[in-house]
Amino acid sequence: MMMRSVFSNISPLDHRYSISEQDVFDALVPYLSEDAALRACAQAEIALVKAHLSLRKRRTPQLDAALNSSLERFKPEAVYAEEEKTRHSMRALVNVLKTLVPPEAAPLVHLGATSADILDSALAWRIKEASSTVVMPLLRRLEALLCDITEREAATPQVGRTHGQHAVPITVGFAFAGYTARLGKSILELEQRICALKGKLSGAVGAYNATSMITPDPEGLEQAYLAELGLEPSEYSTQLVEPEYLLRLLLEMTTAFGIIANLADDLRNLQRSEIGELKEGFDDAQVGSSTMPQKRNPWNSEHVKSLWKAYMPRVTTFFLDQISEHQRDLTNSASQRFVAEYITGFACAARRMILIVEGLSFNRERLRANLAGGSIEGGILAEPAYILLAESGVNDAHEVVRRVTLRAEEQHLSFAQALSEEQEALAAIEQTMRRLNLLSSDECALDFFQKPERYQGRAVEKARAMARKYRAKAPK
Repeated sequence: MMMRSVFSNISPLDHRYSISEQDVFDALVPYLSEDAALRACAQAEIALVKAHLSLRKRRTPQLDAALNSSLERFKPEAVYAEEEKTRHSMRALVNVLKTLVPPEAAPLVHLGATSADILDSALAWRIKEASSTVVMPLLRRLEALLCDITEREAATPQVGRTHGQHAVPITVGFAFAGYTARLGKSILELEQRICALKGKLSGAVGAYNATSMITPDPEGLEQAYLAELGLEPSEYSTQLVEPEYLLRLLLEMTTAFGIIANLADDLRNLQRSEIGELKEGFDDAQVGSSTMPQKRNPWNSEHVKSLWKAYMPRVTTFFLDQISEHQRDLTNSASQRFVAEYITGFACAARRMILIVEGLSFNRERLRANLAGGSIEGGILAEPAYILLAESGVNDAHEVVRRVTLRAEEQHLSFAQALSEEQEALAAIEQTMRRLNLLSSDECALDFFQKPERYQGRAVEKARAMARKYRAKAPK
């Protein structure tokens, strides 16, 4: 078979990412490569032969061993050579297999099947194996790391941000808990979607016409065939398996991909020079810029988001492949081949995010400084002041506190300093805080408004709860 230099490849997956994510690429090759596609079809054909032999009560350990040996001797290159003559990929595969199996089994190769009975079932097997063997372990590893950070940093104060602006205090663990929960739920959905993939042996239009000629129980033959592949039959099929099984899996992968890309975007933004709350790992010899030696760019996070940008739009194609005219057309013949690329891109992004999260370091000084800085010139504690003032019975509490924030901004005061000049409002707030047991006996209200880290709501408890929940849900 012709070997191509890596520099002659067209797809970046086959050179740039097969090198940078070599372990992921190598793990997926047995399921998603062209070699794997042909071998899976050969495996499906042999599964059908075994099902026929069982139906005829002719199956023996010796025949099974001979059939398994034929798979070991099968060479995808031979199929390509045969296709030059047949101009039909499946017939080429069948012709090659007939020369490899025992003579008594040769007539049973492809008997009663149409191409899609083999192709769709082989594809379901490949996607199921690639997803459960490679993709899911990556996602579970990432989820475990997110649980670790969520739990470890549950009480580490951080300023919350909405619309790119300081909002109210949270904790680092609480921020990560969102991704822990979102990815955790997606993992659970993916496990169900992987198990739901189906195959078929129902013939050219899905009505079991061919197999009904050779057995009174064609659906039993279908079940026996698919059981050899660890699959179940599609509830209803035309010449194709119902496309929604694969569609739903790919859509949930896209959901998980989006969650990972969202995390990458947040991590990238938190590394901005003016924020600087965390950093990706950066090797001693690594270069951030070809002209600015000081640069330490968050390129890994950007890489993950870039992969998402490249692959997320393919969802459109997944939906387009949902439609086939009548019992079959071939409009999915090219587009469906790129599902392998999509899963590979997703797996590479997950692997890269694992490396990012493993290498994250937190700048606790900047976390404290940004949180403290949020209480200057308007501040992040206006909300509790408004809530407490309203609780005291002041009808226009929001407007009162809004004016305090404006004065703080105009006079370059901290919120606490500006609030201290509103003696009536401050007295009402303090009285309410004492009634609600929010202050110790030796504290005053201004003590609270000078320590934004005290206004965390249930952030700590929520973070720890999410870490516990999704760690417990992870497969043992």
